[in-house]
Amino acid sequence: MKIRSYTLSAALVAALGTFPLQALANTRILVNCFWPSSHFACNEVLPAWLDEVERVTEGRVRGIIPPKSVAPPPEQLAAVEKGLADVAVQFNGLIQNRVTGPLVAMQPFTGTHDAEQMSKALWATNREFFPDEFDTVHLLSQFVISPGELYSQTDAPINSIDELAGRKIWALPGPLAAITKNLGAGVVSSPAVKSNEIISRGVVDGHLGLDPQAVQAFQLMPYTKSTTKFQTPVYSTSFSVFINSDKWAEISAEDQAAIMNVSGEVLGAAFGARWNQAASAAEEAYAEAGIEVVEADPAFEQALAEASGFVTQGWLDAAGEAGIDGAAALEFYKAQLSQ
Repeated sequence: MKIRSYTLSAALVAALGTFPLQALANTRILVNCFWPSSHFACNEVLPAWLDEVERVTEGRVRGIIPPKSVAPPPEQLAAVEKGLADVAVQFNGLIQNRVTGPLVAMQPFTGTHDAEQMSKALWATNREFFPDEFDTVHLLSQFVISPGELYSQTDAPINSIDELAGRKIWALPGPLAAITKNLGAGVVSSPAVKSNEIISRGVVDGHLGLDPQAVQAFQLMPYTKSTTKFQTPVYSTSFSVFINSDKWAEISAEDQAAIMNVSGEVLGAAFGARWNQAASAAEEAYAEAGIEVVEADPAFEQALAEASGFVTQGWLDAAGEAGIDGAAALEFYKAQLSQ
């Protein structure tokens, strides 16, 4: 009996020795979410993704989401690089000194009103034109949220360049603030999370860049009288999801492949679809809130698109400096949207 037991143990050790230690290890990942814990990104989309990660790795990779963000929104990439979190989501506009490619989805009058569609298009464009742009972390996915829109806080809708130029507008920092300022409007710019402080006090009489769910979430509906609906959205914002390189290296190649199968386009589309749902619910609340939806005058849309051209040219120049064929990437992205 002793000999038999010893033989079995030796065989087991020998068998285990043929497998990489990584395949036997359990990896825990800390997934940071900078939105409030009540936001669907934190309590729906990312938890559902973690469930899929655990399922496809048969429990070898599991994750948790802390109740509060370990770093402010601008520092998500830095937090992962430093190991404060293993996985995080970063607004690409805050790291454009580091990455250029995903801003293809943030060019004015380029996207659609479908965040899921834009998210899929962005991931396809990433794989084709800038798959290795993140060099300090491993990229898991990229996505686009529902587009920002133009709102009036007075009884008069904004539906011409002159009407826009004659307003004092809260605008998202970056391209939208620059476009509005170039048109002659007074501009007050701040992060979206601080928009209520400005808009609710009547400092401005219009705002540009928030999507419908943000207008609802930031409790801005009581201060908003109308929204101008463009056929092609003025602006959309894109995000990246990534994991610490050292943590990624702890995971076996088999499990890495399994995780990417439920990340990439799949995770991006999940984010986009949930944003579509939230935007739709917010738009349904417009009528009760007394917010009028005004179709944009085609002449206004064309003039505003032309006035925004310098933003896209700036991105094309930056893409070229980064070694990306920006013109081809932009056309590819648009083509994906038309499918």
